[in-house]
Amino acid sequence: MDTKGASAKLAELLGLGVAPVAVAFRSAAPSGVGRIERAGPAGCAYWRAASEGRVFYTEAEDHYNCPVGSYTHGVTLPSDRAKELEAVVGTMVGLQYIRMEEVQALPRRTEAFGVAIYAPLADAPVEPDVVLVRGNARQIMLVAEAARAAGIGHDGPTLGRPACSMIPEALRSRRGNTSLGCIGNRVYTGLGDGELYFTIPGAALVNVVQKLETIVHANRELEQYHDGRRRTIGMPGR
Repeated sequence: MDTKGASAKLAELLGLGVAPVAVAFRSAAPSGVGRIERAGPAGCAYWRAASEGRVFYTEAEDHYNCPVGSYTHGVTLPSDRAKELEAVVGTMVGLQYIRMEEVQALPRRTEAFGVAIYAPLADAPVEPDVVLVRGNARQIMLVAEAARAAGIGHDGPTLGRPACSMIPEALRSRRGNTSLGCIGNRVYTGLGDGELYFTIPGAALVNVVQKLETIVHANRELEQYHDGRRRTIGMPGR
């Protein structure tokens, strides 16, 4: 199964309203892929562009506008931008949004940053390092169950701020993870109040999609079982 087939299966089985996004890190851009024309406000803004059908790559400086995202992606910031990171983190700590000790524990890429390649999964120009699935709670429940069935279920807690940390965490652990997103991500991507993410390591994509077919079927059967049991007991409907 290629990325086009995997994307079609994910969309069909989950009923996705937003295309899954492929993200890959390489030392240089692949032939035929153009660079983003204008740096976005944050790395996660590129997820939205890719989900809407664009295929492109970014260089390190295209991530400077989001110092936190630069940190999680392993982008080395110039001195003025590094000071901005300190200021942003200081503001977050001052607001009691995050504790200083949490910053050092954030998942982070440690490899040198060359380029990041973004595309809708169906049109990925290279094998993805991670695949980002965006959906409602039921859809993410199903793909998370499929990941566990495929042996890559996440053993840690559900991830949150910053949303971009789910990418290096999937790279590090080689396991899928669920992310609730963060307020910045919701602003830059338009993530709805009822939406969240699941990140699939690229190497596990085909196995997860294959397991998903079984998981979706099992959930449909179990839903009928539980619905019948609810009626038998006399509980009100949903």
